[in-house]
Amino acid sequence: MVETNNRRLPVGIQSFEEMRKEGYLYVDKTDIIWQLANEGKKYNYLSRPRRFGKSVLVDTLEAYFMGKKELFEGLKIMEMEKEWVKRPVVRLDMSQAGAGPETVRSYLDDAFHTLETEYGIVVRQDSSLAVRFKNIIEGAYSKTGQQVAILIDEYDSPLQHSWKTPQHEACTSIYREVFAILKANDKYEKFVFITGITKFTQISLFSVLNNLSNISFDPEYAAICGITKEEMLRDFKPEINKLAVSKGWTFDEAVAQLTAYYDGYHFCHENMVDIFNPFCLINALADSKLKNYWASSGATSLLPKFVDDIEIKMKNFEDCPIDSDTLETSDVTGGGAELFLYQSGYLTIKSYTEGIYMLGIPNHEVRKALYKIVFDIEHHL
Repeated sequence: MVETNNRRLPVGIQSFEEMRKEGYLYVDKTDIIWQLANEGKKYNYLSRPRRFGKSVLVDTLEAYFMGKKELFEGLKIMEMEKEWVKRPVVRLDMSQAGAGPETVRSYLDDAFHTLETEYGIVVRQDSSLAVRFKNIIEGAYSKTGQQVAILIDEYDSPLQHSWKTPQHEACTSIYREVFAILKANDKYEKFVFITGITKFTQISLFSVLNNLSNISFDPEYAAICGITKEEMLRDFKPEINKLAVSKGWTFDEAVAQLTAYYDGYHFCHENMVDIFNPFCLINALADSKLKNYWASSGATSLLPKFVDDIEIKMKNFEDCPIDSDTLETSDVTGGGAELFLYQSGYLTIKSYTEGIYMLGIPNHEVRKALYKIVFDIEHHL
């Protein structure tokens, strides 16, 4: 019998602090995180599919900038960070902001009120959200004497959900107004990090923050989210053994099955390290079962908004060319089916030649999810 009873897998846990304090397994990415925070650009955008560990990354950055050294004991960052400066952090999770202008305003109003209370900022009754955001950044800097870290998670969530509705333009105008402050308040900011799935280039953060560096395709950050084969073999041997025993496989057969089901993502043609979907891998190891965790988590729900039925039905998903400009810089609303399918995790980079990416399906789980969608479409046509 394989002993895994005293090991805790972080199923559904997105809090770095909870993982560390409660003894959950943590795949150590802190060397890459330190590099991003200290040697990277000041304004950064990272795109990864749903359920790929973006929120854990943001949470880890927040703990780092708040100087919570005790949470990082035993991790790689301890050899790199010598000062542990405690900084003010402004963190927004736009996945909580709904899908319309009223809910976006309400979320920002609530988040800003919390920060205003924390930093003792007096708010005039007629202050706009943009003025309040400006005052929070300046006030946090004044009160602490330290530049502010600003973390915006799932920035595109309200824009995705409002796309193709009458509310979309009103949502984007709030974004333009509020987030323009980030560029204007540069001297008070230490680090700005924004995550998302899709890029709305002309109508939101990307139009007001033209100094935003897209690190989504950078070789040094290819494995900042997700789990590599090396990390899986290093950190999850007992769970892989348990799966092997339950299925009557050898250890190597269990690894091959997990690889076929959940591996195969590539996010940079210069660093083609294989990445497992972390949500699926950890669930599979916790359950000792190979199931379609990603599709059943709602990861497929936005597909009909951005890709029409006929495009899905007619696509040859295994061999999908797309030029590098479209993949790396285009707006999701005009980039075609391949762009959305890549950004949302249905397709991944298979190869690259002279400015052309070849995309394909990453693994067995995604192939099953896509073919089920095609099957459902055929039965409704």
